[in-house]
Amino acid sequence: MIIAIDGPAASGKGTLAKRIAVHYGFRHLDSGLLYRGVGMAVILSGGALHDKSAAIAAAQAYDPGRFPEDDLKSDEVAKAASIVAAIPEVRTALIALQRSFAQSKPGAVIDGRDIGTVIAPEAEVKIYVTATAEERAGRRVRELQGRGGLVDAAAVLADIKARDERDMNRAVAPLKPAPDAVLLDTTYLGIDAAVRAAIDIVEAVRAGRRPA
Repeated sequence: MIIAIDGPAASGKGTLAKRIAVHYGFRHLDSGLLYRGVGMAVILSGGALHDKSAAIAAAQAYDPGRFPEDDLKSDEVAKAASIVAAIPEVRTALIALQRSFAQSKPGAVIDGRDIGTVIAPEAEVKIYVTATAEERAGRRVRELQGRGGLVDAAAVLADIKARDERDMNRAVAPLKPAPDAVLLDTTYLGIDAAVRAAIDIVEAVRAGRRPA
C-alpha cells in the first residue's frame, strides 16, 4: 500500500506521515528532505540557489544519506529547498528515487508536495494536509524557539506565504490536492487528533469505504 501525504509548509504532514508509518509498520520518506539536501549541497558548494546548473548538478549527484536530518532543519535550508524545488530538472532528477521508494513492502508513506499528483498518482490513499498560514507560521515559530533561537514571527509568516506562492505557482508539479485526495485541515487539531483522523481515512479506504 502507498499512502501519499501532501500539503504546504508546516501543515503537520511530516509528523503525521511518521506516526502513520509507525502505526502500520510501513517505511516512511520525507521527500522534502531530498530537496533540502540539494539546497544544502548548493549552499556548501558556494553556488547560487537560483543558478539552475548548480542545482541540477547537485540533484543528479545527490546521495540521500549525505547529511544528517538535523542539519537539514534550519530555516535557511528550508528556503533553499523551496527555491531549488521550482527547477524542473531538479524535480526530474529526484523522481526515480521517490518512485522506487513507493514500491517498498509491506507499504510506504511518503510526504511532500507532489506525491499524490506526480510521484505516486496510483497511491491507494491520498491525504492533503492543510492549515491556515497563520497557524502554520505559529507552529514554525514554536519549533524554532524550541531550538533556542530568536525568532521574528512576522518574518516567519511572510516566509510561509512566499513559499506557498512559489510552491503553488511553479511551472512543474505545483502544490495542489490530487483530484481524489481527502482534505485534512489541521488548523484546530493537535497532532494526536490529526493522526486519528488520518488513520480513519486509511481504514476507510482499506475497508472499501469512501472516507468522510
